Amino acid sequence: MKLEIEESQPLADRIRPKSLDEFVGQGHIRNRIEAFTKSKRLPSLLLFGPPGCGKSTLAMLLARLTGKKSLRLSAPEAGLTALRKQLPGHDILILDELHRFSKAQQDFFLPILESGEITLLATTTENPSFSVTRQLLSRLHVLRLRTLNREELISVAHRGTEALSLELEEESYALLASMAGGDARTLLNLIEYTAELPKDKRSVEVLRESLPEIVVRGDRDSDSHYELASALIKSIRGSDPDAALYYLACLLESGEDPRFVTRRLIISASEDVGLGDPQALPLALACHQAVEAIGMPEGFIPMAETTVYLALAPKSNATYAAYRTAQKEVRENGPKPVPLHLRNATTSLQREWGYGRGYLYPHNFPKAWADQDYLPNELRGRKFYHPKDQGEEPRLLAWLKQFKRKS
Repeated sequence: MKLEIEESQPLADRIRPKSLDEFVGQGHIRNRIEAFTKSKRLPSLLLFGPPGCGKSTLAMLLARLTGKKSLRLSAPEAGLTALRKQLPGHDILILDELHRFSKAQQDFFLPILESGEITLLATTTENPSFSVTRQLLSRLHVLRLRTLNREELISVAHRGTEALSLELEEESYALLASMAGGDARTLLNLIEYTAELPKDKRSVEVLRESLPEIVVRGDRDSDSHYELASALIKSIRGSDPDAALYYLACLLESGEDPRFVTRRLIISASEDVGLGDPQALPLALACHQAVEAIGMPEGFIPMAETTVYLALAPKSNATYAAYRTAQKEVRENGPKPVPLHLRNATTSLQREWGYGRGYLYPHNFPKAWADQDYLPNELRGRKFYHPKDQGEEPRLLAWLKQFKRKS
């Protein structure tokens, strides 16, 4: 009967490490983990990292090493009422997906952690700086776990195939590891799928065609959502079309809202390309409209075109930087009075006060340029816009310089 129960378990549970020696990966925090196991009292921890990197497994191992009674719950399934009933008699609470608790629910743990009534070993896939309250975070030691690398995944894969008495070519292990995306649980699910295939279907060539299409995880509230968007924009800014296309594909294949992507492209066209290529912004706007009109999946076509165009375009953030400089001036020193000659004189009293007096209408002058000041007197001669020497800006600057008065 025991064998039947074990065989009905998912492979990930069946081969879950029973000791720290069996635990794979996370070499960068091994010393801290060892220190926790040797301390007189295990502190409350928050294990932060992507899915399938070993957060829950590590929490369970640490709890087991204390020899104390522990309770494991998942935040989405555990309401505070049920939690209050189950906690008595336990020394350690292993709580998966802490970020699923609201900020108000997280406050429940403050007094019991403060008193030492219980040790909390919580896990989260979301950045705790945003998903966990400052008060609770100050009471937890945060361990950041990383995705497993290729060699670590292959090690896990060998343990999985051994448990299933499954024989695979070494190239097949490498293929499975590459498909898992650093997630040991996904890897073991793929191995279980492979074990169901006939022996003649387990070669690397056949496996490549037989394994189910990878469903890339996408969570619009998670770190990866913002990290991928940031990587897309930074790749465009760095004029790397290949990287930009890769991150575009990551976003779209994870189920990202294409309108979120096109809005990022519009911002990049104006902030990073700017007057380096003034056609970048109209193209990005056209991309947004095209995606709205045709939808997905074909919407990737104009998005790919725009992404590559922006990556290859001359870059200038001069207008973005110019506004930030002007914004800083206003915030630090307040807005200065508009010069009288620039004010509209809509009443006789305003004309009497000098509104509009001396204003030179540019269209009455050659090339529509009049020699007059526009900034407030206190800021006369101040420069906010500093053009870059690339793209269209040299041409635009040359047009402006022909009118400037010689000092």
